[in-house]
Amino acid sequence: MYIRINSYKDINNIILVSKIVHKVLNYIYKFIKPGISTGEIDYICYNKIVNYYKAYPASLGYMNYPKSICTSINDIVCHGIPRYDEFLKDGDIINIDISICKNNYYSDASKMYLVGNVKRKYINLCKVTKRSLLKSLKHIKPGNKLNLIGNSIQNYIDKFGYSVVREYCGHGIGKKLHEDPFILHYKNNYNISFKEGMIFTVEPMINIGSYKTKIMKDGWTVKTIDKSFSAQYEYTVLVTNNGYKILK
Repeated sequence: MYIRINSYKDINNIILVSKIVHKVLNYIYKFIKPGISTGEIDYICYNKIVNYYKAYPASLGYMNYPKSICTSINDIVCHGIPRYDEFLKDGDIINIDISICKNNYYSDASKMYLVGNVKRKYINLCKVTKRSLLKSLKHIKPGNKLNLIGNSIQNYIDKFGYSVVREYCGHGIGKKLHEDPFILHYKNNYNISFKEGMIFTVEPMINIGSYKTKIMKDGWTVKTIDKSFSAQYEYTVLVTNNGYKILK
């Protein structure tokens, strides 16, 4: 395993592309309404990334993935493929996951959006998922172990009777979209220490029901096995000399 420690130049370039990712995530918010297709959401993001920010959507073509972003609705855990025949409905929750490359550096983030009038139990799922992520980040500082992230997330999620997806995890990022180390979001014994200059994503996927998932026939879309709703938030994070910094 090779865990890259980023230089000052690397960090500044990753901060630059991270700002673009979050600007696009904020920009798309006003379009998230009942009736819009996920294909149209993808097109809007592609246009903003490529034509306005002069960057490239890192998902497009990655291992033959066909679109620029991932749109995961309700019981879709991750990697939902945008389609022009898939329309948002009142009461949906949707995760939009955006990875961008600019100047040969990468960043990755995602967030949840509420569509119209959403049931309280699904609003709570989104809130708890984001809170579990933010609580886990407090353990990041040089010398601490990576497993504190997953331990923190699961300890918090268990209080609400939710479950943490096992099959998908956070990852190092910077000069590649996916690098070492992998960041597990459930209890584990991953005995690697944080070091200043490490950059990785933390992106817990939390289900109301079972943590088990299945991949659909398109080879990408991941759904909960029991059709329960799922939520995810993701940040790209830098380890600093005395803690962490969310890059956005």
